[in-house]
Amino acid sequence: MAFPAILDACVLVPYDIADLLLRLAHEKTYRPLWSSDILKETERTLVTKLGMPPEKVHRRLQRMRQHFLDAEVEGYEDLIEAMTCDEKDRHVLAAAVRANASVIVTANVKDFPASSVEPYDINVLSPDEFLLDQLDLYPSRTIKVLERLTAGRRNPPETPAIFLDKLQPYVPGFAGEARKYLRGPRIHRLRPSKGMLPPQRLPR
Repeated sequence: MAFPAILDACVLVPYDIADLLLRLAHEKTYRPLWSSDILKETERTLVTKLGMPPEKVHRRLQRMRQHFLDAEVEGYEDLIEAMTCDEKDRHVLAAAVRANASVIVTANVKDFPASSVEPYDINVLSPDEFLLDQLDLYPSRTIKVLERLTAGRRNPPETPAIFLDKLQPYVPGFAGEARKYLRGPRIHRLRPSKGMLPPQRLPR
């Protein structure tokens, strides 16, 4: 069974990172989790800070919910006050504890000190660390996701190499390692299950 990982708002906001993470989840490399508070924070950031039209943000979040029906963690609110990480991120850790998540994927690793997560046996990984783990554990699926993702982008057209160049500032380790796979001999590609289609592109 795929291991459960909480996706913090800071990794759901950047379009390319979120698209890649959710497509990997669709391939069953891990089980994505979030909470209503995480989605509200994602929505607030996209609308108020990045200026996205509210209707587009709503469609994006709705599509996420539709693709991952069991991703939203509930019943974590009573745990928030007991968490000892950074105050603004206590709802994230509380949701992870309630869901028995193995990992929190966040760009704010420093906000989750070891003392706050060790009692619950939760690892806190940056998106770069998490994607490197995905590439190490599932190289064929990860490269396949990259190829499918970019094949669907036509305005403007993208290749896996161009996509990785865009990711370089945010996940440099993953971008560098993925390039090695793309330049090297063709690795075995896992065929999709019969009837399985890649997830629809998230609305920008």
